[in-house]
Amino acid sequence: MSGRPRAHRVREWTRDLAMGAGFAFAGRQGRLRTLLTAVGVGLGVAMLLLAAAVPSIMSAQESRRDARAVNGSVLGNATSADESRATERTLLTAVADTTFHGRDIDGRLLQADGSHPVTPPGTERIPEPGEMVVSPALKELLDSAAGAELAKRLNARIVGVIADDGLLGPADLSFYLGSDTLRAGDAQRVRYFGHVEEHRDVDPLLILLGAVACAVLLMPVATFIGTATRFGGERRDQRLAALRLVGADTAMTRRIAAGESLAGAVLGLLLGGAVFALGRGLAADVTLFDVSVFPADVVPDPVLGALVVLGLPLVTVGAAVFALRGVTIEPVRVTRESTPRPRRLWWRLLPPVVGLALLLPLAGALGSGGGGQVNEFRVAAGVVALLSGVALLLPWVVERLVGKLRGGPVSWQLAVRRLQLSSGTATRAVSGITIAVAGAVALQLLFAGVEAEATQETGWEKSALRQVNVIDPTTDTAGARKLDRALAATPGVAGSTGFLESTQEVAGKAAGTDAAEYAQVIVGDCGTLREVADVGSCRDGRVFRAAADPRDTDEETSRPAPPRPGTALRVAGPDGRGTENWRIPEGTRTVSAKPSGWGAPVTGILVTPGALSPDRLDLRYTGWVRLQDDEPEALEHVRTTVFRQSPAAGVWLSRSTQVSAGFAELSRVIFAAATAVLVLIAASMVVSQAEQLRERRRQLAVLVAFGTRRGTLGASVLWQTAIPVALGLLLASAFGLGLGWTLLRVISRSVADWGVIWPMFAVGGGLVAVVTLLSLPLLWRMMRPAGLRTE
Repeated sequence: MSGRPRAHRVREWTRDLAMGAGFAFAGRQGRLRTLLTAVGVGLGVAMLLLAAAVPSIMSAQESRRDARAVNGSVLGNATSADESRATERTLLTAVADTTFHGRDIDGRLLQADGSHPVTPPGTERIPEPGEMVVSPALKELLDSAAGAELAKRLNARIVGVIADDGLLGPADLSFYLGSDTLRAGDAQRVRYFGHVEEHRDVDPLLILLGAVACAVLLMPVATFIGTATRFGGERRDQRLAALRLVGADTAMTRRIAAGESLAGAVLGLLLGGAVFALGRGLAADVTLFDVSVFPADVVPDPVLGALVVLGLPLVTVGAAVFALRGVTIEPVRVTRESTPRPRRLWWRLLPPVVGLALLLPLAGALGSGGGGQVNEFRVAAGVVALLSGVALLLPWVVERLVGKLRGGPVSWQLAVRRLQLSSGTATRAVSGITIAVAGAVALQLLFAGVEAEATQETGWEKSALRQVNVIDPTTDTAGARKLDRALAATPGVAGSTGFLESTQEVAGKAAGTDAAEYAQVIVGDCGTLREVADVGSCRDGRVFRAAADPRDTDEETSRPAPPRPGTALRVAGPDGRGTENWRIPEGTRTVSAKPSGWGAPVTGILVTPGALSPDRLDLRYTGWVRLQDDEPEALEHVRTTVFRQSPAAGVWLSRSTQVSAGFAELSRVIFAAATAVLVLIAASMVVSQAEQLRERRRQLAVLVAFGTRRGTLGASVLWQTAIPVALGLLLASAFGLGLGWTLLRVISRSVADWGVIWPMFAVGGGLVAVVTLLSLPLLWRMMRPAGLRTE
């Protein structure tokens, strides 16, 4: 017996949902409302599908990075003869990265050992000396007028283009350059490409930042989807009243309303899938904050995708039924509570309280040293609960405030009266932007705290921040002289200093252990040594001991003092072998070291070639270049000069601080996602504003017919948007600051800079103003006499 009533209820639900879906597409107004709902839901679905594809994108990026990683050994540090032995399949490789106008370019030198060497992914053969294989993006840059200086730097014939399986993304700038000058000790011998690095624990601070960012970026999307499913509520209620006249009961009308909303949501789901597919196809042409992906890598996670597809209809039905809680639908008429009950406050405070209960106990979970662990799911749940308080409290705040407003200009009175009668629609329209601003404020405060942890002092003095530093690990005496002459002739160079140095182990009981001591040995003629220290009288064969303070011959200075005269150094040759002892001569004079290009003095043992032959040392070139202020391309000219002399050399501007690579990469991804969410919010607000004006078309036309000025109505629309936005931004500031402060307590940090929050308010307010102004043409159209017509 119980089976028949259950089957009957299923038939009732199916029939009523189908009837509601039919009403969704009945008549011009019904189709227009459904289309607006579908557009709004579709935009949100597209963003949710993109979020569901993030795990796939990250996994593909990691796989591509591992696929082109080298697996070999530095010849001088080979642990066995097999590792350093050349075969027909091995090759030598060295890093040849460069930078062009702030864009990093990954490069490698390749030199085959035999006739059948392994090849990097995406390439068919190893380029010969004077040839190179480049990525498509790099080839496009080299062929453009903007890449003329870079083309001079990478002065080799392009013989191939790296395929997709050898790139991180479509905008990846990388190349492989053929070479015949690589030598043992300066290169890796590669037996195959593709290397999976050992598992490394991710910094808990970055995990926390990622969890917060996901919650902050997705909350506005979910909010707008809920808003879009409630478009056209007044006309829907009138249709339901007509159904009550022909015999439909209350339960049936609610099921029909759910079916009507469900139709728009399903159409929006299909539209969102189409938008996602279209955007996925165009992914190769989009680069945000140096982040680019291949379309094949943008695949939603099956579980997350299923949650979007199956969860959206349930949310839609729930929102439709929930929207009817304050409406009494009777035959022929719809009775809304003429004096609506005041919105209750207590239950609106529950989610923020739950959020605080989840987050406050985590205070100090991540100490100032970066230790500890935190449950990212708990953090995300707490953030979502706190941010939901913005959307829940905003209608209550608007209702309480506008209920007390009286008087003012006509436009102001029209706006206030409209909000007094029905503020729900206006607050729902701006709830997404207020949540976004609150989340952005909290994220900015957290970013400032994490950035302080991820930023390290380099030790370079501020006076050296206009210097360019050069380090070449592959040069010799002749190469150093050649590089010095080339730098001196480079356009935009005001002066340069360079020398050869080597790090040698101090002989003693600790030699060869982790406790071994090391000393810097600087080799050069007297002219070069005078650039780094006050050596005074000098001739070939002399040795000097350069210290930060020549009066302090002990090791009590803040910098490690050089070894004393008579100390033996274990001198190792360029290949890392043939170690022998060399003793600092007795009577070696201690001299005062001069400040280097990066501000700190160059301390160590200064030797002339006659005292210690450079051939006995594994040397590297170290120098600094002073740029002319009136030559904007001076830095790029220096990079070109150094690369042409030695592609393996590094060139970079001095900086007082350095940000960790993990934090920098996560920052780029978050800002790229934030840009996409901002675009979605703008588009969603346009759709929401259009729906509000469409619902009020008849009222606007009546007011104009009775003589109300168009400018007055336009101003009233602006006020209707401005009041909820202003209150929403104030509420967002309170919640954003509170959430940011709570998250900073989790990582044991204090607020570093309160000023980071103001740009968020400017962006939020500016976005609302732009969208409102863009809606004015539609407003003028709604005031036409045709709006008086009714169906």
